[in-house]
Amino acid sequence: MASFKVAAAALLTIGASSAWQTRTSFVPKVIQQSAVKTNAVYQKNAVNRRSSLDMVVSDPTDVGSSRGGMFTASNAESRRVVPEDVRDRPTMKIVYVVLESQYQSSMTAATKRINAGSDNMAVETVGYLLEELRNDETFEQFKKDVADANVFIGSLIFVQELAEKVTEVVEPLRDQLDAVLVFPSMPEVMRLNKVGSFTMKNLGQSKSVVADFMKKKKQDDGSSFEEGMLKLLRTLPKVLKFLPSDKAADARTFMMSFQYWLGGSPENLESLLLMVGQDYVGPVKDAMVGKEKVVMEEPVLLPDKAIWHPVAPDIVFETNDSYFNWYNNEFCPDAGIDPKTAPTVGIILQKSHINTKDDTHYVSLIAELESRGARVVPIYSGGLDFSGPVEEYFKDSMGKSIVDTVINLTGFALVGGPASQDHKKAASVLKGLNVPYMCAVPLVFQSFEEWQASELGLHPIQVALQVSLPEIDGAIEPIIYAGREGATGRSVPLADRVNLLADRAMKWSALRTKPKKDKNIAITIFSFPPDKGNVGTAAYLDVFDSIKAVLKQLKTEGYDVGDAPDSKEAIMEAVLNDPEARINSPELNVAYRMNPDEYYELTPYAKDLEENWGPAPGNLNSDGQNLVIYGKQFGNVFIGVQPSFGYEGDPMRLLFAKSASPHHGFAAYYTFLEKIFKADAVLHFGTHGSLEFMPGKQVGMSGTCYPDRLINSLPSAYLYAANNPSEATIAKRRSYSATVSYLTPPAENAGLYKGLKELKELISSYQGLRENEARGPAIVNSIV
Repeated sequence: MASFKVAAAALLTIGASSAWQTRTSFVPKVIQQSAVKTNAVYQKNAVNRRSSLDMVVSDPTDVGSSRGGMFTASNAESRRVVPEDVRDRPTMKIVYVVLESQYQSSMTAATKRINAGSDNMAVETVGYLLEELRNDETFEQFKKDVADANVFIGSLIFVQELAEKVTEVVEPLRDQLDAVLVFPSMPEVMRLNKVGSFTMKNLGQSKSVVADFMKKKKQDDGSSFEEGMLKLLRTLPKVLKFLPSDKAADARTFMMSFQYWLGGSPENLESLLLMVGQDYVGPVKDAMVGKEKVVMEEPVLLPDKAIWHPVAPDIVFETNDSYFNWYNNEFCPDAGIDPKTAPTVGIILQKSHINTKDDTHYVSLIAELESRGARVVPIYSGGLDFSGPVEEYFKDSMGKSIVDTVINLTGFALVGGPASQDHKKAASVLKGLNVPYMCAVPLVFQSFEEWQASELGLHPIQVALQVSLPEIDGAIEPIIYAGREGATGRSVPLADRVNLLADRAMKWSALRTKPKKDKNIAITIFSFPPDKGNVGTAAYLDVFDSIKAVLKQLKTEGYDVGDAPDSKEAIMEAVLNDPEARINSPELNVAYRMNPDEYYELTPYAKDLEENWGPAPGNLNSDGQNLVIYGKQFGNVFIGVQPSFGYEGDPMRLLFAKSASPHHGFAAYYTFLEKIFKADAVLHFGTHGSLEFMPGKQVGMSGTCYPDRLINSLPSAYLYAANNPSEATIAKRRSYSATVSYLTPPAENAGLYKGLKELKELISSYQGLRENEARGPAIVNSIV
């Protein structure tokens, strides 16, 4: 689409060379103009960009690519750096284990800088991504590397079974290692810390000063472990006075190491390695006898929380006033964005990606949203609790929300990340915002190639951590938008997914900003069970009576419902004409006839359906010349009938046939809703239709999955029976629907009544007394 091409051009101008892909879409002229101006702004600021935007040229989803992947297909050897020329210097070996690979490029750069410039030491580093340790061969190599290492570094090791693996390897070797640095992780891993005389072996026990501090902060303000560590850094002078003098220097080194690690840049990590090497690694210490130690630069740290923008003149903004003063008055006019009328999208980022300048995937989405005319408020937190920054930056001084939609790009729960979640706190914060909350997912536990080729889609562990947990907070739409480039570990945006994410965020935002009288609402009804002559029914729901109630409420709130009838019978008659209509009945009301030329023009994947259904229009939802859309429009509300699965007599076959696809009539229905009726939202009415069961991946849709293709940019709300959470979850994840539960009606056994009840009692009596010569015949006479 035009805006996507322009935004891509902007990113390419400032160094991004990813293989951007375009999608067919329809962009208002004003948005195209905004995209052109946004491109100019990014070009103008290209020389000021602080982030490294070097990306792979090849298509990251090309399954024929020979590049290594992430985690399940990755290779730690790509993270091994060996000095090319030792030059009689002692060599310090570092082994590190991290959850994600954003530290890979910074650690590699820091190592190479030391090897090129230090006279005191050479450094060998090898890094492992936590999930790689599940692989037996990788785990054996990890053991060998730790066995001859000088320093072990670990961070964010919160998966229990993998924490046990790390402990199994490092604990027996802890005494022979010169230093062990473990930053926020499971307590048993944190207890491995060793910096001179400073340890955390009493962590969780009564004598632990650090644990006491953490416990007090949790009691005072609910701080998570990592938040407690950050507060500990700020109160370091107060903490050190409680430590014995011989431990104070080592404790200070540990805290400085944590600050350098949080800083994340190659410069910070270089200082970390030099400091630990010259003070704690035996061969390096021996070689430096009589030499002057290197004085380290102070850690360069960003504030714990702030607003960040890729082309801002300042690195970050710590207040809304300072950010919007620049953004509204300088950036927006240059980008062609009207700050008074533009929708505002709040974006939640991971600070470590900004620290390490691994932010290309963030930049791509920000540019896409701005090219569509939206304002953005990208925020980050230094820890794993984003509730504070959300409250501070997504609300004005009166506590009113200033954002129309929120996108969480971390892929983690709002409070606690992958460690320990506080869903009650997260839900409270999100309710206070009262806006759509989308949690997009970066590929973490698999490569682009694995995900693209997988029938399951998203890795099961990532489904648990980055789909299920955010859903408990209230998140919707787990759209994959980025992954890792295998050789460097840097983040790479996935072009068509970023585009879809931006489109959907804009549509959700429009629902808050567009006048109600102008909103187009599509209500989709089903035939349940399919192909049984039950058009307009759903499990445990009186569909047309419920639609009557919805229309009444819409009218009360100011929506244009035209001359909608005020009785369910009249609504049913208008839509069906025949109360017993089947899905292929000629009695269904035809709302629109779509000729094949229009269908192929508006439906980019139409040709893919011909393998199963031949050329359009076909035989289903067709009059022989056109594809027909069944339904009835009342003002700006359209009540449409979702087409059948497509396989008469065996509707479930579609779910199990790998090469199956929806028929042309089904595709035409959703094309009509999005591009002809131009629905602002679609309400799927009752349990259940077939959109969410169309062929494609189980979780983590790609652009070739049919639920994704069909719903495309349409915001979807789905009424689902409360007793069917499993299929409601499928609808939420596969068709990007915000599910709304309805209670099943109370019921009990009807039993018999009047004469039938009396007859049953007489028969029961006879069965027990038929051997009784006096009573038996009397009962028979009463029955007869």
